[in-house]
Amino acid sequence: MKTVKLVTLAAMVSLTVGVTFTAQSASVPDEKIATLRETPLNVEPTPPAMQKVRNTDIKEVRNYPMQPPVIPHKIDGYQIDLKVNKCMSCHARKRTGDSQAPMVSVTHYMDRENNFLAELSPRRYFCTQCHVPQLDAKLLVENDFVDMDHLINADTNTNNKH
Repeated sequence: MKTVKLVTLAAMVSLTVGVTFTAQSASVPDEKIATLRETPLNVEPTPPAMQKVRNTDIKEVRNYPMQPPVIPHKIDGYQIDLKVNKCMSCHARKRTGDSQAPMVSVTHYMDRENNFLAELSPRRYFCTQCHVPQLDAKLLVENDFVDMDHLINADTNTNNKH
């Protein structure tokens, strides 16, 4: 019993010394560290205001193939748990006529072996794992993303000039 305690104590001391040494030897000047933080670590900043969710109900264009569609409306208070999926009150096959919401993809009714199910697949049940609402927020990082269609058109235009 004493041997185990001594070995554990020795391991803890060794770990602490190793972490301290690593932190000191790896010091990098503050101006060389890229960060989105606007205040120093030792200052508690005032949190920014919560951004508003876009609530347009207008389907947004996808940026890349197989991108899950984004949610074009607020989902505050939507219950999605093992007993209830509020999304399906509008997006289920039986409800789209009344709600005018798009039906979820048929892939959401398939199991792992691609067999069709009568109900929503358990692996596709929790909608917000893939689908997210959009915010009216400023970009934190500059983005120069160009979608595939734009690249194809640019390539076609370049080839037509030659």
